[in-house]
Amino acid sequence: MDGPTALAPELGRRGLRRHDREILALAVPAFGALVAEPLFVMADSAIVGHLGTPQLAGLGVAAALLTSAVSVFVFLAYATTAAVARRVGAGDLPAAIRQGMDGIWLALILGAAVTAAVLLAAPALAGLFGSSPTAAPYAVSYLRISALGIPAMLAVLAATGVLRGLQDTRTPLLVAVGGFAANAALNVALVYGAGLGIAGSAWGTVIAQCAMAAVYLAVVVRGARRHGASLRPDAAGIRACARAGAPLLVRTLSLRAVLLIATAVAARLGDEDIAAHQVVLTLWSLLAYALDAIAIAGQAIIGRYLGADDPAGARAACRRMVQWGIASGLVLGLLVVAGRPLFVPLFTSDPSVRDALLPALLVVAVSQPVAGVVFVLDGVLMGAGDGPYLAWAMLATLGVFAPVALLVPGLGGGLTALWWAMTLMMAVRLVTLWLRARSGRWIVTGAVRTSGA
Repeated sequence: MDGPTALAPELGRRGLRRHDREILALAVPAFGALVAEPLFVMADSAIVGHLGTPQLAGLGVAAALLTSAVSVFVFLAYATTAAVARRVGAGDLPAAIRQGMDGIWLALILGAAVTAAVLLAAPALAGLFGSSPTAAPYAVSYLRISALGIPAMLAVLAATGVLRGLQDTRTPLLVAVGGFAANAALNVALVYGAGLGIAGSAWGTVIAQCAMAAVYLAVVVRGARRHGASLRPDAAGIRACARAGAPLLVRTLSLRAVLLIATAVAARLGDEDIAAHQVVLTLWSLLAYALDAIAIAGQAIIGRYLGADDPAGARAACRRMVQWGIASGLVLGLLVVAGRPLFVPLFTSDPSVRDALLPALLVVAVSQPVAGVVFVLDGVLMGAGDGPYLAWAMLATLGVFAPVALLVPGLGGGLTALWWAMTLMMAVRLVTLWLRARSGRWIVTGAVRTSGA
C-alpha cells in the first residue's frame, strides 16, 4: 500500500500538524502580549487607588478616554501585519520592512495630531465624561501628561504589526512584559517615592510606552539596515497605509459603538444590572483576548500564503484555524460554566447583582463557539487585506444590533436579554464573515493586494 491513495492521509496529517505548529507558534505569544496590555491600566489603578477616591475616579475617566483614543487606531497593527506578511510571502524582505516603516511613520503623524487635540480638549473631555468637581483636576492632569505618550503608543501598535507580519510574535510578548514591569516600578517610584501623586503615575506610563517604542524601533531599524531598506518617510507609502487602514478604522468604530450602546442600555436597566454588565463585559473581553490571539496568527499566516501566490495553502490554513476557533470557543464556554462559582464571588457579594450576573454568563458561555469562528474569520479577512468588506459587514451588524438592543428596556427585558442581543450581534457577524470566506473573493494573491473584489 504505497500508492498515492495510501500516502494522502499521511500527507494530510502532516499538513494539519504543520498548520497547528504555525498557529501555536504565533498565537500563544500573541495571547501573552494581548493580556499584558490591560495590565498597564490595572497597575495604575492599584497604585493610584491608595492615594484616595478622587484620584482613582480621575484616573478612571482619563484611562477610559486614553484607551479609546488609542484603540481606535488598532488598524495600524492589523493593516501593517497583512501588508508586511504579503511581502514576506513574496520573498521580498526589504520591501516588507519598508512597508512597515511607512506604517510607523503614519503612526507617529497620527499620534502627534491626537496628542495636540487631547492637550487642548482635556478639560472639556473630562467634563463630558461626567467627572465630579473633585475628580476632574486629577483626570485632566493624568490625561494631559499621558497624552505625551500617544505617539509612542501608536508607534508600538504599528511596530507590533511589522513584527507579526514578519511572523514574529515572541518579541512583542517580551516587550509587553518588560513594559508592564517597567510601568509598575516607575509608578511606585514616582507616585510614592518622588511624591508626584497621580501625575507620577502618568509620567511612569509615558516613560514605559516610550521605552517600548524605542525597543521596537531598534529592532525594525536593525532589520532595515540588514536588508538595505530605507528608513526615510515616503509620502506615497504613508498614504497607501492610510488608505488600507481607513476601512479597518470604520470597522473598529462600529464595534466600539456596539459596546457603548450595550453599556448605555445596561445603565438604563438599573444599578444592579449595570454592575453585573461590567463584570460580564470584563470576562467577555478577557475571552476575546484568547480568541483574538488565533485571529492575529491568521492575519500573519494568510497574508504570507497570499503573498507567496499559494491560494490552496491560504484556504487550508483558513479551514484549520476555523476548527481551532470552534474548539477554543467550546473550551472557553465550558470554563465559564465550570468557573462561575469561583470567579463570581471575586467581583461581587451583592445577591441581586449575582442574580443578574449568572444567567448572563451562561449566555456568554453558549456564544463562545460562535465567537471563536468570528474572530478567526475576522483575522483571515484582515490578513487578506479585505478591509472594505469588513467595514461594510460591521456597519450592517451595527444596524441590526442597535434597534434590537435599544428595545430591551422598553420590552421589559433584563441583562440576560441584552446579552442575547450581543449574541445576535456575533451571529450576524458570523453570517457575513462566513459568506465572504465561502465566496473565495478574499483570495487575491501577490505581494500587494491590487483588487478590491
